[in-house]
Amino acid sequence: MEKLIRIGVDTSKSIFQLHGVDAAEQPILQRKLRRSQFLPFFRALPPAQVAMEACGASHYWARELQALGHDVVLIPPQYVKPYVQRGKSDAADAEAICEAASRPKLRKNFVPIKNTDQQAAQMLTKLRAQFVGRRTQLANSIRGYAAEFGITAPKGLSRLGQLLDDVRAAPGIPSLATDLIETLARDYRRVDEEIAELDKKLMRLHRSNEMSRRLAGIPGIGPIGATLLSIRVTDAHNFKSGRNFAAWLGLTPKNHSTAGKNRLGVITRAGDEMLRSVLVAGATAVIGDLRRGGSRIWPWLKALIARKPPKLVAIALANKMARIAWKLMISGERYRPIGGSAPVVMPT
Repeated sequence: MEKLIRIGVDTSKSIFQLHGVDAAEQPILQRKLRRSQFLPFFRALPPAQVAMEACGASHYWARELQALGHDVVLIPPQYVKPYVQRGKSDAADAEAICEAASRPKLRKNFVPIKNTDQQAAQMLTKLRAQFVGRRTQLANSIRGYAAEFGITAPKGLSRLGQLLDDVRAAPGIPSLATDLIETLARDYRRVDEEIAELDKKLMRLHRSNEMSRRLAGIPGIGPIGATLLSIRVTDAHNFKSGRNFAAWLGLTPKNHSTAGKNRLGVITRAGDEMLRSVLVAGATAVIGDLRRGGSRIWPWLKALIARKPPKLVAIALANKMARIAWKLMISGERYRPIGGSAPVVMPT
């Protein structure tokens, strides 16, 4: 077999499809491996570039292949799709991955390989978001079932306790319905306790991370947002500018221009959805503080609020926060507010 210079791997739970090319970009390897055969096969190969689509398990395989001496690159799936030829098969996907890895313009979009600590920290943030969603679902279920018997409460999780008291005290509600609502309430309390424990773990992670502590000084970015930034952005130097970083987060308008006419639409929503939503929520908190009379804020924000809708201003401010965060991540500096006064750190 001629020397392999690049291998594209389409991964799955138990089957791995390989597509390898030589220096002339001619295919010389097309093979399917089972999970137990994967590492022994690469152990017998001389070092080569191995490309895979970035996914949850790809970081594990990347670390294992790196330990065998191979050069591993992870490519976002959306950048592989244009290189898929006709049809959808494992072989076609592996060939597309191999082809995409050869494109010079895609190298800047390769996903950094995460170590085990980084993956554990990401798991913490994802699990917390999952539990928060479950808590919201339970709260909405309790409200919905209570409303079927004419009992309502104002918005907010803090009002849920009073709603449950009203259900218990209301006459005419069948005991079966009351028992079922109590079942939801017990599940809600359990999930709420789990979120509190996850918050403690997140705060310990935040305090132990120097970068996270620095990022928390930016108005609108609290411990959760700062920890997410420090975890999700493994190397800020991969972005050539703050604008490039904001575009990666999907906080820039979608461009659909042709024939010399510039058409900018809604934000692209590319990149990390959780990180983007936390930044937008923090920006919304800053705007709310300003409307309540807060004064220690960027001077341009008041004028922008007077001209533009609040949601648009929140996106613009989140974009600004992302650029500032990028600058702090690459420079090692701390946030210095205008006038030198201490910044107001809004919780996220």
